[in-house]
Amino acid sequence: MVGSALFYELGKYNLKTALIEKENDVALGSSRANSAIVYAGYDPPNGTMLARFNVEGNRLYPKLCEELSVPYRQNGSLIVALCEEDLSQLRFLYENGVKNGVEGLEIIDSAAVRQLEPNLQPSICGALLAPTGGIVGSYEFTTALAESGVINGGEVFLNSEVIKIEKIAEDGSPLQDSKREGFFRLFFSNGSSLTSRFIVNAAGIYSDSVQRLIGKERFSVTPRKGEYYILDKRQGNLVDRTIFMCPSKLGKGVLISPTVHGNLLVGPDAQDGDDKEDFSTSRKGLDFVRKTSTLLSDKVDFRDSIRNFAGLRALPSGKDFIIELDPDVSGMVNLAGIKSPGLTSSPAIAKYAVELLANAGLELKENSNFNPYRKQIRFAELSAEEKAALVAQDPRFGRVICRCEQVTEGEIVESIRRPLGATTLDGVKRRCRPGSGRCQGGFCGPRVLEILSRELGVERESIAKDKSGSRVLFGKTKEPSDR
Repeated sequence: MVGSALFYELGKYNLKTALIEKENDVALGSSRANSAIVYAGYDPPNGTMLARFNVEGNRLYPKLCEELSVPYRQNGSLIVALCEEDLSQLRFLYENGVKNGVEGLEIIDSAAVRQLEPNLQPSICGALLAPTGGIVGSYEFTTALAESGVINGGEVFLNSEVIKIEKIAEDGSPLQDSKREGFFRLFFSNGSSLTSRFIVNAAGIYSDSVQRLIGKERFSVTPRKGEYYILDKRQGNLVDRTIFMCPSKLGKGVLISPTVHGNLLVGPDAQDGDDKEDFSTSRKGLDFVRKTSTLLSDKVDFRDSIRNFAGLRALPSGKDFIIELDPDVSGMVNLAGIKSPGLTSSPAIAKYAVELLANAGLELKENSNFNPYRKQIRFAELSAEEKAALVAQDPRFGRVICRCEQVTEGEIVESIRRPLGATTLDGVKRRCRPGSGRCQGGFCGPRVLEILSRELGVERESIAKDKSGSRVLFGKTKEPSDR
């Protein structure tokens, strides 16, 4: 998300910009699997980059999501006190939030909590109300930013894991001293390469590995796993606001929140480890989430769970974001260790990264053709009149493929044909949600696969479910009769 936000921001200037991604699509790491919460900014320590970019990013979200046609709702947050001891922590968070510049913060008593959220535990002693908190479609946001970057002249290189970086002079000869000005030559796992005057390292949990390809080791990034429940839309109205526990040293604790799509999200736990590809869920982790959530509400019906998932947060070796011009490598910017509130902070981090690049010598000339707008049709959200007019124009919008989410063939085709279009089942799912409902693609999955095969002009057996290699079909189980 941070890299895509910068890719979008650089589209405002006359530059030749490339977004390098090791997977077959954007938003396949931490930007996909997270709480999708736009934090108000009461929690990060005053004076840190976390606090600054959290509050700045929060203020950018409403307009940016509207322009990019990304689902977003400013539903507000409640940070609840589970006991009398938590009340002092709420007062600290209030004072810290005021220092950070968060608007509208208010400490409310237990009666006010019950009035706002009647399904919470009656034993809750009070809460900090943060009305500027919000919820967003995280992978839609990431994809929209990247797509906008393409619309405005950038290029995306997928399946391009960076395995080697060299510093070279203008004539192509190697530079032994990375502090000297020159160019970067990036070598990819697919055998190709690319040369650039500047590079920005926004590689998430792998940003420490990328930095070590060209510079001295300056930081490390370790993963912290969190497991979640997603519940059916029948549970989506249990709470209106995002409900947090008072934060601890391990994070913000288990939360209960509506999603911007109408579901209910419960989680995460916090598990430190060293495996940067471990997205597995466990009975132990999910049981912890389920049991701990009852401290907030005992009315969550987990029989309506439709999906579990795990995400990895990028924990830096220090306590703050690592946002810097690399002191040992001229022309390189590090945007690393972007833990929570990284999702909220990403638009503000991107703006600041442009300033860092300018300080490093990047010439910024305004792109007079920059287009900030991106439109995406969501058929289920249209009025009856708008639906009828759209179907008359294109009958594919009259054919519902995903019954759970009411997604039409027209929307699926559009998601494939967009400038950064989907090529996999989950790629379509992340863009327009077929397979996100109660049946999790049991009904619509085969039809979406057929549409992908038709639109891309490839055999169905070559369509992946998600990342490269995640095949859906391996061949026919029965050949047609010769008769």
